[in-house]
Amino acid sequence: MSDTYKMLAEFAQTWGLIYFVTVFLAVLVYALWPANKKKFDEAARMPLRED
Repeated sequence: MSDTYKMLAEFAQTWGLIYFVTVFLAVLVYALWPANKKKFDEAARMPLRED
């Protein structure tokens, strides 16, 4: 393997992990934010409505 490929692979693995962890945490914070509770509770009850 060339040094360039190895360096590029390490860069992609490191920053890819950081990117996905950041996105995961952002989604988690959004889903658990208290202001969004009413919206998510309403969406959870949507299939049970008899409209």
